Amino acid sequence: MAVLNILNYPDPRLHTVAKPVKEVDANIRRLIDDMAETMYAAPGIGLAATQVNQHIQLLIIDTSETKDALQVFINPTIIEKNGERAFEEGCLSVPGVYESVTRAETVTVEALDRNGEKFTLHAEGLLSVCIQHEMDHLLGKVFVEYLSPLKRSRIKNKMLKLSRQK
Repeated sequence: MAVLNILNYPDPRLHTVAKPVKEVDANIRRLIDDMAETMYAAPGIGLAATQVNQHIQLLIIDTSETKDALQVFINPTIIEKNGERAFEEGCLSVPGVYESVTRAETVTVEALDRNGEKFTLHAEGLLSVCIQHEMDHLLGKVFVEYLSPLKRSRIKNKMLKLSRQK
């Protein structure tokens, strides 16, 4: 396993729309393992393949306190949304930035697991937010794009300044 490089906003590669995974094979499972190691090392609770410059429909989430409940979503589709709620969100591609974003309170998602088996999951609370947040990455969208142009501009300038300092 390896810790992968996470793209930072406003890297244009974060706006690439991910393509469906054609086959869940050993390469996909290796990427899942590398993404998990990367997410836990960051540390974070969700990571989309887009964030590690792999533009396929794959995301992982672990909202457990013990960091031992990894959930894998391949080719995820939200089939139902209900309610609305604002949550404070952060993102491994926008380190140190936390802002309130309004999303569906609950979602039902269909996806494939790491073995290519189809499943349906009803999610609420933090898991629901994570699923929606990570699925946005697969569509080429970063959570700061829900913010006002002024906030987005300030965040973009802050991130560019940080990248120049590295």
